[in-house]
Amino acid sequence: MNFLKKHWWCVLYGVVLAAFTVYISLDTFVIERATDIPTDKVSFRPSSSQNENSSSFSSEIHQSGTDNNSEPELPPEPMEPVITENSYLDDNISITISQRRVNETECYIADVKLSSAEYLKTAFAKGKYGKNIVQYTSEIAESVGAIFAINGDYYGIRNGGYVIRNGVVYRENKYTNSQEDLVIYPDGSMGIVYEKDVTAQELYDEGAWQVFSFGPALVDGGEISVDNSSEVANHMVSNPRTAIGIIDELHYVFIVSDGRTSESKGLSLVQLGELMIDLGVVTGYNLDGGGSSSMVFNGKVINKPTTSGGVIKERGISDIVYIGI
Repeated sequence: MNFLKKHWWCVLYGVVLAAFTVYISLDTFVIERATDIPTDKVSFRPSSSQNENSSSFSSEIHQSGTDNNSEPELPPEPMEPVITENSYLDDNISITISQRRVNETECYIADVKLSSAEYLKTAFAKGKYGKNIVQYTSEIAESVGAIFAINGDYYGIRNGGYVIRNGVVYRENKYTNSQEDLVIYPDGSMGIVYEKDVTAQELYDEGAWQVFSFGPALVDGGEISVDNSSEVANHMVSNPRTAIGIIDELHYVFIVSDGRTSESKGLSLVQLGELMIDLGVVTGYNLDGGGSSSMVFNGKVINKPTTSGGVIKERGISDIVYIGI
């Protein structure tokens, strides 16, 4: 008792310090903080009219022979989607999913062709932008009616890094000067930028449709842009991975690899980049991996996401990249 009387300030300091530490931990990892959408920061929205020279994927089904004496044909009726276990096809979207084993790892590859970048979208967990707001990839995908989805860059775990989604600027503060971002433009093309070289406002002024801040870039200009010294900080070399890339105009590749199990070892960044090169990717980018890596098609999780301890289960994330109408 005498000790407490003499050193009460030390005890008080310890209590305050412990309470502050608990609060910081909760604020960082638990407490949800939603932010209002900045309605004054909306950039150009892609539309199907931007691709006037693009024919729909079902055009061959609808075309028929004509001659100068025939009556003008009415525009074809939109085709009903054709859906199989590993493919989807309609007038504007073509998705084919395959599986490949690389480096003792199961990799799931989605080949996606679109008639417009408007079908390449993003969504936030619980429909809110903010901190510590998470849902499973499958849950977010269901909430927006996604045909296909992968996890995004998990923006909500960081306080920095540009966030532009579906043409809206949500975060403008830099992460680090060496941070590489992926930009998807209104025409569907992709580019790699450093946050030290361009502001979010400048990307917005250029009409950026999506901006992801994770990385690194895996392929740039058709050349692999990582080496054996490249690795995301504090992560193992072999890991579950998620990546997105472009082959040519409105032709994309999405890759999710399993890992951390006896069945699937996982990929390094170099191995992921080499796989993208093999698939013909000219610009490729690494998204959040590890327990976040997940691929959903037609309402079903098709890979084997691993949480702590190698449990096959989805992990809550803050955002997805998806294909939808």
